[in-house]
Amino acid sequence: MQNLGIDVLFKGTNMMRLLGGLWVSLRISLIAVLFSILLGVPLGILMSRKSRIIRAITRLYLEIVRIMPQMVLLFIVFFGTTRVFGWNLDAEVASVIVFSFWGCAEMSDLVRGALISIPKHQYESAKALGMNSLTVFVFIILPQTIRRLLPLSINLVTRMIKTTSLVMMIGVVEVLKVGQQIIEANRTSSPNAAFGVYGTVLLLYFIGCWPISMLSKYLEKKWNNV
Repeated sequence: MQNLGIDVLFKGTNMMRLLGGLWVSLRISLIAVLFSILLGVPLGILMSRKSRIIRAITRLYLEIVRIMPQMVLLFIVFFGTTRVFGWNLDAEVASVIVFSFWGCAEMSDLVRGALISIPKHQYESAKALGMNSLTVFVFIILPQTIRRLLPLSINLVTRMIKTTSLVMMIGVVEVLKVGQQIIEANRTSSPNAAFGVYGTVLLLYFIGCWPISMLSKYLEKKWNNV
């Protein structure tokens, strides 16, 4: 146990500190996911429209988010905007803003893809039966869109949880930052602490993400067989 550096986990409140750090990561992710859904769904509907102006603006937004690394976005929001505008921005709030900005772009693109994947003849058939556009969307298009969108959205959640490890770079004390603190505090007494601590962090991420990933695969397999 000591050779593997696992002994440090049982000193004081180290294990509880790691769990607390994991909760910080999950909290940032879940709040960002909520904003991503609330903003990304209507934006995705707009992206599926035929307006060239709307398509150009949303495509530019999507490409900026995809090209620019999340760490750079974190630095711009937390360090850059505080210098330029002179406000006092909390690191966790900055993290939520960045991950919501990223998640909204990804979610909107998923919604757009799900909407345009619906065959056109379904719209035409529903209109031929006398249904108006709103009724067609609510009762024909929306249920199919949700069915296609949900597994992909759940995968986005797992990606967001894993990527929250970057927020330690702006001072957020999440699970990876707590792990570093424990390793530094036990550098002399437990030289192999890095193996045990980072191994535990890996396990915690796995425990947090694996059930979500399995749910996504289950839904995708179930609905593909219908």
